[in-house]
Amino acid sequence: MRHPSASIALTLSAAIAFAAASCLADGAPSAAAPSAAAPAAASDAAPQGYVWKHHDARVDVMGFTSAYTCDGIEGKVRDILRYLGARKNITVEAHGCPRGPDSLEHLLWLTVSFDTLVPAAADTAAADLVPAQWKSVKIDAQHPFFMGEGDCELIDALKPLVTANFSVRSFNYSTSCTPHQVTMIDFRVQGEVLKPDRGHEG
Repeated sequence: MRHPSASIALTLSAAIAFAAASCLADGAPSAAAPSAAAPAAASDAAPQGYVWKHHDARVDVMGFTSAYTCDGIEGKVRDILRYLGARKNITVEAHGCPRGPDSLEHLLWLTVSFDTLVPAAADTAAADLVPAQWKSVKIDAQHPFFMGEGDCELIDALKPLVTANFSVRSFNYSTSCTPHQVTMIDFRVQGEVLKPDRGHEG
């Protein structure tokens, strides 16, 4: 017959051994547990910045329907480019047309020098970044105020310059010009362009 004290001692020893094994298991590293030293997720990345980029272009205008003076077409192209977000310092020079308020010309060409906003490189200095926002634009025969029903051929001529050099999204640029005919719906430009914040137009 086993003595009661021996049974109690055996049970106590087993309990101590089990507790020691549990402590060792709790202290061992788990392969599935995340490491406290793991790097934080890259959720604090800096927002996209923008800088001015310079462009030089030539635009050939064949105005079968409308005729322009040199001064008139220069001013209108400047207005269009500024409306689309170009920097203030736009240079437009018309060629092939005589100067003067009554000197209208159907066939001419333009040399254009301008700057638009583009995404900045990652190492761009903060001082060179330009705050900007996406803004909705619309150009047709009645909007903005400086456009007219006879400007379809000019808008058509500017299409390569605009689509290649401006930052745009959800952008539709459509023209359907018929020589010597004018309609209210023969051209339409609509979408979003990147424009500098007020006070940063250059």
